[in-house]
Parts: sequence; C-alpha cells; structure tokens
Amino acid sequence: MTVENGKTVLVHYRGTLEDGSEFDSSLADRPLEFTLGTGEVIPGFEEAVASMDLGEKKTVTLPPDQAYGDYYDEAVQTVPKEAFAEEPFVDGVVSVMADDGTPLRATITKVEGEDVTLDFNHPLAGKPLTFDLELLAVVDEE
Repeated sequence: MTVENGKTVLVHYRGTLEDGSEFDSSLADRPLEFTLGTGEVIPGFEEAVASMDLGEKKTVTLPPDQAYGDYYDEAVQTVPKEAFAEEPFVDGVVSVMADDGTPLRATITKVEGEDVTLDFNHPLAGKPLTFDLELLAVVDEE
C-alpha cells in the first residue's frame, strides 16, 4: 500500500553525501512531518516516501535534479566589500533582495581585498544525496 497525496506522514531520515558524511538527520530529534503532494520536501524524498509501506525502512540515493538541483556557476557573483554593513567572512550567510523584491540567500565563499564572492546556489546543489528512511506513521486528517 503506497501513501496517497494529501496524507501527512511522519518519517525518520538520515541524509549523507557521497563520502558518507552526514548533512542532516531526524534521529536525534523528532521525526519529520509533512504532507505528500504539497512540495514541502525535495521531489525525490517525497517520491521515495510515497512508495513506502508503513513501518518500512529503505535507502535511496537521489541525483541532483531530484534533490536541490544542479550547481550553476552563474549563481556565483563578486560584489564590493563596501556593500556590507559588517565585516564579511567566509561561510557567512547573507540575505539580499533581488530586483523584483524576492529575498535571496547567499553564502560568502571568498573575501579577497575589496572583493567578496557570494554563492547563491543551495549548499547541497549539484550533489547526489543518500537518505536512510523509515516511514513511522500516516496521519488520516479527514
């Protein structure tokens, strides 16, 4: 029995990169709760959970297009250091407004002289992601 769209599920997960390092996990905390078919989680994660039976455990590896998308070099920009109110630092995260008013987040990847390099890609973009999943509950909200 697969889980239908519109159902809320509780899932424990552990996410790892190709080298085996963990980037996220619900195991030390409470399970992830989300409603299938609403786009609350990345597409491949949602698809994997939708094909599970209650109590099932499985491991899936998602290509970038089913996770956080491809990495785009054009999403990396260099801006003048003077644009920052505070001293920028590598791995710092900044929020900026796009010309259309959309809020964007970027990671500072380099501070060199008077230049600061910002990466607007998601930190996991371009990476295949492996998830250990366990479907704990399906909540019937009718």
